[in-house]
Formats: sequence, C-alpha cells, structure tokens
Amino acid sequence: MAGHSQFKNIMHRKGAQDARRARQFAKIIREITVSARQGLPDPAFNPRLRAAVIAARQANMPKDTVDRAIKKATGAGGGDDYAEVRYEGYGPAGVAVIIEALTDNRNRTASDVRTAFSKYGGALGETNSVSFLFNRLGVIRYPAAAGSADAILEAAIEAGADNVESDTDWHEVTCAVEDFFAVRDSLESRFGEPETARLDWRPTMLVTLDEDRAASLLKLLDALEDSDDVQNVYANFDIPDAVVQALSA
Repeated sequence: MAGHSQFKNIMHRKGAQDARRARQFAKIIREITVSARQGLPDPAFNPRLRAAVIAARQANMPKDTVDRAIKKATGAGGGDDYAEVRYEGYGPAGVAVIIEALTDNRNRTASDVRTAFSKYGGALGETNSVSFLFNRLGVIRYPAAAGSADAILEAAIEAGADNVESDTDWHEVTCAVEDFFAVRDSLESRFGEPETARLDWRPTMLVTLDEDRAASLLKLLDALEDSDDVQNVYANFDIPDAVVQALSA
C-alpha cells in the first residue's frame, strides 16, 4: 500500500458514514465557493468550478445543493470568505506530508494541523519544506471499459499529456499542471466524463514503514482529513502487504 488516500482502506471506523458524508459535502462546497468566486459562475466557462461540480456529482451531492452553493458564492454578501492554504511537515519515520486547506480562519486551521502533527509524532514545517519531494501533476482517470489502452494513449498524446498507464481496472493519464484542463476536456470529448480529474502531488520517493510507524502515520493522516478545513492530504509512504494485514487484523 503506497500513497496518500489509500490509508482509509485499513482504518475501520464504525457508525461514521453520515459524518463522513457531511464532511465530504462541506469540503466540496468550499471548493465550489472558491472556484465560483475566482471565475465565472458557469461551470462551462470555469474549468475549476466544473471540476468541483463533477466531484459533487460523483459524491452524490444533490444538484440543488450545488446550485445553492454557486448562487451563495456569487450573490450579494457572498457567504464565507475562504483562503487557500498549504501546510507541509514530516510525520513518523520522516514521511513527508502536504496538506491543502480552504479556511476562513487561518489561526484555527494552523493550530489544528500543528496539534495533529504533535500528537502523532510529527513536526509541522515551513512552506516548501517537503514539496521538493513531490511532483505536481494533473491526473485524469478512466475505468478500463472507457476505451482500449491504445485508444486512450493515442488520445492522450494528441491532447498534450505526458504519460498514460493502463491496467485491467484503470487508465491513468498524467500531464503538466498548465495543460490539465485542456487535456481533461479533450479526453472528455472522446471518452465522456472521467472517473476522477484533479491536480495531485505525487511523491518522487517512498518511505517504507513498519507496523508501529505505519499505525502512527495513519492516525496522523486520519486526524488531518477529519478537519473540516482540510481538502487534501498527501504523503510519501509505502506500507508492505504484511504490515497492512497486521493492521487490519
């Protein structure tokens, strides 16, 4: 197990489905709010807002909720004012962690993030203290049934993507950040809406964890993602299968 969001698969939390769904909706609404304010309120002419609306649809958010969020963001008063903030630090075993947040109170968010690091054996660092260990990429994923590997590869090259990896389940297209929306729209015109399309931090190296350090890191990542202000968490770790099985037991 490697990467960032996969850790949810081994954290068994009972009776929290509704809370998780509400938290997910809150995060998406914040992204819709920021996206609508930074550009036009029409997703057809605002690539970032369009991505947020697609994420809302994939999360089964009601269309009325999406429409209200856009209207609130662009109407008189505009609702809450969110700032984009990135935090970086090191977790257990020197694992590099990047946190992206949208917050209306920087002091509260910084305090929450710092507390999580301190509680679970990490240390919050300065901006750019760990980002050099990651590449910033655009990532577009389609299910394998969307098209053949050759068809996806050909379309991705024509669209200006940098790389395509295909297996029995997925096609994953990666591209430069500045090409992301053009590549996504080109692929969508041929294969339909992607399963996911987002800007991502991909680690250039991974830290392999034993059971104790893996358990501590997963608690840290879980605590960070439970924050209403945190949108995304990335980390450069690898957990061997044997350790995953031990943690799942």
